Amino acid sequence: MERRSLIRAGAGAAIIGGMGRLSAPALGQDMRARTLRFVPQANLTSLDPIWTTATVTSNHGYYVFDTLYAVDAQNRPRPQMAEGHEVLEDGRRWRFRLREGLRFHDGEPVRAADCVASIKRWTVRDPFGQLLARAVAEWRVLDDRGFEARLHRPFPLMLDALAKPDASVCFIMPERLASAEATRAITEMIGSGPYRFLPGEYNSGSRVAYEKFDAYVPRQEKPERASGGKVAHLQRIEWHVIPDASTAAAALTNGEVDWWERPLSDLRPMLSRSREIRQEILDVEGRMALMRLNCLQPPFDDVRLRRAVRLSVIQENYMRAAQGDDTSVWTDTRSLFPKRTPYYKDHADLMPGSLDAARAALREAGYTDARVVIINPTDFPDIGPLGQVTGDALRRIGMNVEMAESDWGTVIQRRNSREPVEKGGWSIFHTTGTSNTYGSPAMSPLIRGQGEAGWFGWWKSDRAEALTAEWLEAPDEAGRARAAEALGRLALEEVSTVPLGQFTIRTAFRRNLTGMLEGSSPYPWNIRRT
Repeated sequence: MERRSLIRAGAGAAIIGGMGRLSAPALGQDMRARTLRFVPQANLTSLDPIWTTATVTSNHGYYVFDTLYAVDAQNRPRPQMAEGHEVLEDGRRWRFRLREGLRFHDGEPVRAADCVASIKRWTVRDPFGQLLARAVAEWRVLDDRGFEARLHRPFPLMLDALAKPDASVCFIMPERLASAEATRAITEMIGSGPYRFLPGEYNSGSRVAYEKFDAYVPRQEKPERASGGKVAHLQRIEWHVIPDASTAAAALTNGEVDWWERPLSDLRPMLSRSREIRQEILDVEGRMALMRLNCLQPPFDDVRLRRAVRLSVIQENYMRAAQGDDTSVWTDTRSLFPKRTPYYKDHADLMPGSLDAARAALREAGYTDARVVIINPTDFPDIGPLGQVTGDALRRIGMNVEMAESDWGTVIQRRNSREPVEKGGWSIFHTTGTSNTYGSPAMSPLIRGQGEAGWFGWWKSDRAEALTAEWLEAPDEAGRARAAEALGRLALEEVSTVPLGQFTIRTAFRRNLTGMLEGSSPYPWNIRRT
């Protein structure tokens, strides 16, 4: 409560006294009106949306890149860069054709070869893409606008895979960039999306800038989520990275920025008092808060110790710390499938929220004071408090905890390390992700047992992979439901990931902005200034 009082006081002082004003280039009145100033959820440290699953990088990706297919408001795949497709040979051959007039930001035309190279690179990193890759015998370029996939066996979810939203989106890049190893991040940002990345104005920790791509050819359908007509009405968009919440609140209230993606929960009541600010939930499906444990290295290569951590989790503590006391915006979810998705099932027996049970589990496992390193961001209000709660809980049950706190960019770099903690590795990190991403076995990395080929944490389970295949190949929804239920329980029993709660975000923006689209990303198209 003292922390919240200090935040409110700081925000008020900044607003009243004019503190925290942002420096900005001298722009003419017309250019200012055509420029959107946006405060992102976190600093943009990695530019490659295939290499990392960081949400801020995926958001950046939607500005710069486009996709062959994208989902509409009902999560149905719709053609985007694709003009259309044919399904031949009883589903063993898919043929795609690109729309006319597509160009990259360097002026080069988008070719089928660019699409094939981009898809191949994406399938190395993404769980859904990896399932697709197993079914594909060959990707073949037919001509500049046409390509096809020849399959070993039918893959009915082909379009769902290519249209996958949120993290690890199948963005299309020039072949020369997409030919890079998927394990190495690219830094040159040349896409064919509605906005161009301005590398000369990129200053990590401070500022990112984009400019309307005049050669972009939008579709004619109405925009829905990441599909349809991506019309850029604004000439320029600037991201202003403001880690201090009170400074961001002051900037929004004073009109120095136009849109704050994720206001701190404690400051939302203050923002609601301004007639010039609106707060809306655009991502109606919400997000999950998560704890991920390193299954490769001690101590959590021992499933018994992972289970002790799971037993200690009291989700209400996490949600109140990160999202505040307004229970209308968060709920518990003792499942790795989010609430309001088809395979959600409450596993209350696996998550009793008992420190006593966790202590007993530690004793039974023979825990010997091994160091637990929690890598945790200090500049991400939705995530940083999660790590603090975990650190406190694990100390209470008797674990030797070290908090390795840094900025979010350092966290997402360090979580790539597979070394032991003595050599710069890690034991636990926390993050959040869209409920939509975690709603099915095909998309969710949380429940896949791919080991070192999988998501950070590298949980390995042949049984989980067999259940995923069973879900994919099931002849009906009843069979898919049985496989998903078994998979969800197995992953929680073996603690591939620990769910910490589910929440929605009220984003905040100036009332003179219109056209924001519902979805899990703050899409930059369709927005106007009135």
